[in-house]
Formats: sequence, C-alpha cells, structure tokens
Amino acid sequence: MRRRKRWTTIERDLRAAKGPLLAGVDEVGRGPIAGPVLACAVIMPADTRAIAGVDDSKRLTHEQRVRLSGIIRQRAVAFAIGAASVHEIDRINIYQASALAMQRALRRLSVTPDHVVIDGRAMRTLPIPHTAVVRGDVRCFSIACASILAKVTRDLLMTRLARRYPHYIWDHNAGYTTREHVAGLTSHGITPHHRKSFCRISDLLLALEQRTAIDGSEERALDDVGVPDEDDFDYEQGALDDVGTPDEDELDDAMIADGVMLDDLETGLEGRV
Repeated sequence: MRRRKRWTTIERDLRAAKGPLLAGVDEVGRGPIAGPVLACAVIMPADTRAIAGVDDSKRLTHEQRVRLSGIIRQRAVAFAIGAASVHEIDRINIYQASALAMQRALRRLSVTPDHVVIDGRAMRTLPIPHTAVVRGDVRCFSIACASILAKVTRDLLMTRLARRYPHYIWDHNAGYTTREHVAGLTSHGITPHHRKSFCRISDLLLALEQRTAIDGSEERALDDVGVPDEDDFDYEQGALDDVGTPDEDELDDAMIADGVMLDDLETGLEGRV
C-alpha cells in the first residue's frame, strides 16, 4: 500500500513559482484575556526532509513542542518572533494586533524571504505579499514549524509573567479564562497584562456560574466568553483610521512591551531544548 504524504504540495509549488526562501508564519495568543499576541516567521530549507513529528502545535503535547522546537531552530535557515502588546490589542483590536506581530516577526528575520505563507485567510492589513492557506498549520510544514516556535515562546513568556503574578496561574493556563484564572481575578483584580477590551470581570463571573450550573466541572468553561471572533472584523475596513497607526517606538522590534525581551525569551528557549 502506497504511503500518503504528510504535507501538501503547496510549499513546493510556491518555491517553484516564487523562489526557494519561503517563510511560514503563524500566530498564537488571539484567544486569551491576558498577555500579548505572538507570531513566528520561519524559513525552512527547501532541499531537506520534513522533521518527523511536526504538526499543528495544538495537536502536540507541551513536551513534544519543546523537543521539536529545538530541532526546528537548529535546522531553520532563519526564524524570528514578533509580538504586539496588550495595550496595542486593546487599542487596535486583536485582528490588527495579530497582523502587527506578523509584520514584526518577518522584519526580524535575518534572511529576506522570497515569499510568505500564512495560516488562515489573507490579511489586507499585512503589507507583505503572501499566500494564505486555510488550516495551513496542518497542511504546510513551514507554518506548522512556526506554530510550534510561537506556542513554545509564548508559553515561556506567560510562565515568566506568572512569577510576578502567581495568583492567575498563567504558567498553566497561558492567560486563557480557566476557573483558576477567574478566581485570581475575583480575589486580586486585573493586572496591566489583562486585555481590558475583551471582557468585563463581572461577565466572566456570571458566565462561569451559569456554565457551572449546566455541566459542573468543566475545566475551561470560559474559553470563548467575550473574545472577539475573526469573523467579527470586516476585512475591508480601515480599522486603524480612528485609533492611529501604532508608534514603532511603542513596541520595539526586539522586545515585548509587556516587559519581557524577545531576545531574552529566545535565549531562555535555548536552555529548554
């Protein structure tokens, strides 16, 4: 029986048409109510086999992601992380902030790609020629690699922030609205790292009580409460017209405005693989 190939021919076709240096880009952190949104851009070599075990980061365990991130970093032609801060998310919305994080990741690459491939739908606010692939993190190897690096880096960031704010258990929930996270909000209020535009604490508490009454011990009762869905945004609108374009000094290319250096995160990541 002939073995089915794991990855589609999308990347091979794009390299043939655009050039060998194809950057896969993915973001992580659209859904949480705390912490920045991060994106990773990675250029994998065109003439080598795909790394065994690489998949959409959501399908992997933490241990698998950490192990694979080390291999990806070693084999990549280039990779970089970009971020948009909580302040920027609140000011320009999560969709625009995700595009901003992608721009910053691409700008930090040490090698200029011939073309860019991203997960999801085309982003009109991403001023870089790109090909969008729906479910790209399970169809394109380079996007899956980017999703793993982005997820591992953001998890490391939230673990470090958890040391400063231990009541919210960010090292376990990554800023998502779990029961423990809401309990921390109830007892200690919000922090500068919470996305005030996403929801009100009173709404979270009410939703938690209602959900608990329905199905008891749900682990993540509030994952989608008050979080804007991508479909809520009009892709044709000039979303930055009323709020102004973010000042590049506000979030330097090499750092997260929330207080943790990206270069420092990458150094810390080295120690985990």
